[in-house]
Amino acid sequence: MNDETKPGPGLFPVPPMGEQERMIEAVLFASAEPVTSAELAKRLPEGCDVAEALVHLRSRYAGRGVHLVRVGDGWAMRTAADLGWLMRTEQVETRRLSRAAIETLAIIAYHQPVTRAEIEEIRGVTLSRGTIDQLMELEWIRFGRRRMTPGRPLTFVVTDGFLDHFGLETPRDLPGLKELREAGLLDSRGMPGAQSLPGDDEEEDPGQTELFED
Repeated sequence: MNDETKPGPGLFPVPPMGEQERMIEAVLFASAEPVTSAELAKRLPEGCDVAEALVHLRSRYAGRGVHLVRVGDGWAMRTAADLGWLMRTEQVETRRLSRAAIETLAIIAYHQPVTRAEIEEIRGVTLSRGTIDQLMELEWIRFGRRRMTPGRPLTFVVTDGFLDHFGLETPRDLPGLKELREAGLLDSRGMPGAQSLPGDDEEEDPGQTELFED
């Protein structure tokens, strides 16, 4: 009798170790989730030595493009760590800002720190949460200091990421009304909040900082 084919406790002989490895290999490749040793034992014929088969199988895949790895209480076939870069693909996704987002971003950039209520007053419409979420996801705006007024509302300011994207060192480098008009970027209707854009000979209120908490 072949030493690898020994009678088991059931009616049929225990499969050779090589066959047990093949069975486990098939189960692991077909499973999207790690499979525990107990689950493997349930699937394999009675009398199989799952622990020993796993040791042999792990050794067989050592140095290959796919490894047998332990994940918690289970086992799984995974791409070798040094080849993970082959599985990644990069795709550039172009996302267009909505008109509401562009207007809101302009108001924040030119009037920061500005509250939601002030943005709505300048635009003349209610500011949707989705507009703010979109600008937050782009990391172009962030929360500023709370206004020291009733309700202590949060303010919004632009981020360093916004400045970097548009090649600006500080918000003061934003173009003024005159520059926007000369560049053809502003029509006769102006833009949201344009009546108080910096660069139009408007002085900053020296007492403005007293309206915010540190």
